[in-house]
Amino acid sequence: MPTAHHSCFTRRALLGLGAALLLPSAHAWTDKPVRIVVPAPPGGTMDVAARIVAEALARETHQPVIVDNKPGAGGAIGVQALRAAPPNGQTLMFTASNVLTEIPLVMKGGFDPLADVQPVAFVARGTMVLVGAPGLPKDLKGLVGHLRGQPGKLSFASYSAGTSSHYAGVIFNQKAGLDLQHVPFAGSPPALVQVMAGTIPVMFDGLSTSRGLLAAGKLQVYGVASKARSPQLPDVPTLAEQGYPELDFSNWVGLVAAGNLPAELAGRIHAAVLRALAQPRVREQLLANGFDLVEDQSPAQMAQAVRAEYQRNAGIVKAFDIRLNQ
Repeated sequence: MPTAHHSCFTRRALLGLGAALLLPSAHAWTDKPVRIVVPAPPGGTMDVAARIVAEALARETHQPVIVDNKPGAGGAIGVQALRAAPPNGQTLMFTASNVLTEIPLVMKGGFDPLADVQPVAFVARGTMVLVGAPGLPKDLKGLVGHLRGQPGKLSFASYSAGTSSHYAGVIFNQKAGLDLQHVPFAGSPPALVQVMAGTIPVMFDGLSTSRGLLAAGKLQVYGVASKARSPQLPDVPTLAEQGYPELDFSNWVGLVAAGNLPAELAGRIHAAVLRALAQPRVREQLLANGFDLVEDQSPAQMAQAVRAEYQRNAGIVKAFDIRLNQ
């Protein structure tokens, strides 16, 4: 039977342990709740990854990490929310690269993607795939023949105008000699509903949102829009292998901060994210949701990569005369 002294010691130990669990990690950049703005609706690629990372950062910092969805205006609403907050690391934005390197090229969003925000940590990469309705031909050659047979009558979906989903569709339309009309949606889920129903035959989508539907037989995949095959779909050839080398698209997802966040603070957040991503369950969750893991880059290297991607996409927009109303 425990003594009174033993019971008192046990209560003290438990109270001390509870207090310790509420304290920030010695390496954390904050001792306050963190808000992560997501410039997209719940359920899409960005939101799925953001919630995985938010949970991991909550464990790392011992602080609440709240996901705040602010979709609309090609990501500009989310960026404005980020910039309106004090640059103290308490408000960050989780985004896909298209918000910074694609959409601003065709939509005036009221922010400079190379100056008003700064990348803090790349988390993962989402592979782009060409998917279609289950009743369509099973191979890419048959699909192209089917789509050519109804010029001007069919369309392709995208998860938003001015994104790689849009870019890839326009390029495929031109290179395959098709006459498909572009139908943009507010995110992948509503677009995929139309593709599964056969109302819109095809779409370029992120594998993270299409993977479960492919596994369930509700969609079929025609190729991977990247230079190399995806580890997630090792048996699916790239579109380059099938004669479309121009179709090389994949979006990274990660955390960005306001452009005026101090570099030292950005470095501390970067380090905390790396520790969070090192958790085995986080890596497993990202892979299970169709993301490919990425090698670490410093914030300076990331800024350079964003600039290079922006310039590359600017060339695509000009070469293919991509506009929002296509």
